[in-house]
Amino acid sequence: MVELQQRLIEVERRIGQAAQKSGRSSQNITLLAVSKTVSNDTVAQAYELGIRDFGENRVQEFVSKNHSLPQAKWHIIGRLQTNKVKDVVGKAFLIHSVDRWQLAQELDKRGHYLKVPVPVLLQVNISGEKSKTGLKADEVVNFLQSVGEFTSLKVMGFMTMAELSSEPEESRPVFRELSSLKKQLDRKTFTNVELKYLSMGMSQDYEVAIEEGANIVRIGSALFI
Repeated sequence: MVELQQRLIEVERRIGQAAQKSGRSSQNITLLAVSKTVSNDTVAQAYELGIRDFGENRVQEFVSKNHSLPQAKWHIIGRLQTNKVKDVVGKAFLIHSVDRWQLAQELDKRGHYLKVPVPVLLQVNISGEKSKTGLKADEVVNFLQSVGEFTSLKVMGFMTMAELSSEPEESRPVFRELSSLKKQLDRKTFTNVELKYLSMGMSQDYEVAIEEGANIVRIGSALFI
């Protein structure tokens, strides 16, 4: 618990510095604790220390931890299969990984059935890595125009991942490009779209992501070593 608290203090300090550098307040940055490798007990300790947002890659773990700590805000950050949609709609605070139209349709259908809103982020593959899923930047506008037909799904922003690197600066062009795209689209009006969130940056590059406009950073190993 003490070690976790010390790591949290350090991460929050660095978030504050990066936010200040970009002319923002750390109050406007959400620390999303990536809890995919840790136990329910450790998640409970993190909650006690003040963390409120947790992210899971796998639906099975998401369901288990959501049940264990329902008062937290639980995010889905991994690739979501359409046959798992029923397990997350109505439980996820935010789904970060909408990367294809079929998934958006299934999420909306489930939300309509349950009569609940389905807030999502579009995953955009800015880096162009073949190993990563996501929309290409030039596909985003058409996607946003099409979500107007939905009744429950709402696009709340964008998510991206940079290539893994030991040098945080290498991630900057990726983050800058998505931030620029968001700013361009902020000036347009789309139905069922509110570009509130920009989910970028992980333990190795979250400061750079914040400097480039991220307001959700996904922190795993920097907290849960």
